Amino acid sequence: MVSTIITKMRSLDFVFENLPVRVIANRNCPEIKLAGLNVGPFEEGNEYEIQYWIASELQKSGVVRLRGEEMLDASMLYKIHWKERAQSAGQPSNLPEDFYPKIRRVLAELKMEIAKQPEKMREYEKIKHLFLDIVNLRLKKIVSLAATPVQTEQFLKSLTQEERLLYEKLYRNINQWKAEILELKGEKE
Repeated sequence: MVSTIITKMRSLDFVFENLPVRVIANRNCPEIKLAGLNVGPFEEGNEYEIQYWIASELQKSGVVRLRGEEMLDASMLYKIHWKERAQSAGQPSNLPEDFYPKIRRVLAELKMEIAKQPEKMREYEKIKHLFLDIVNLRLKKIVSLAATPVQTEQFLKSLTQEERLLYEKLYRNINQWKAEILELKGEKE
């Protein structure tokens, strides 16, 4: 069960890495030629759309920065956390697009920054704690709803692709388990 979900989640992550994102050039940079791909040239202050994995590498070298709406930060996580806690028990709130891939990358970046700036540990721990609390709140809702017979389309629309994979697997397993419990009754007689 888990390996199938992990494989599918890795596929989703690969798709995310190749999605176009908006960046702003921090400095002028000539065209960069990669294997079968040309990127740039970039003019300082101009906005461009490039694949996430390219943007990530160019950001590390200081050539570009992601636009604000492309990133997740602590204040955004606080809002998401508040909405998730305020939402009724049976309904997860809507998350930003590509929530899980983005938060994984935010945490990975902070973890790397800790080596150079130990004071980043506090920010890392705060964001990680918020993220895990959001995940736990959503997991409770997903598990609870996977055990009920019918789900509304509204519920399913509020799940991310990663959560939908988990929900569908749980729903099948729970229903199979319920069917087995009913069938086992006659075997003991």
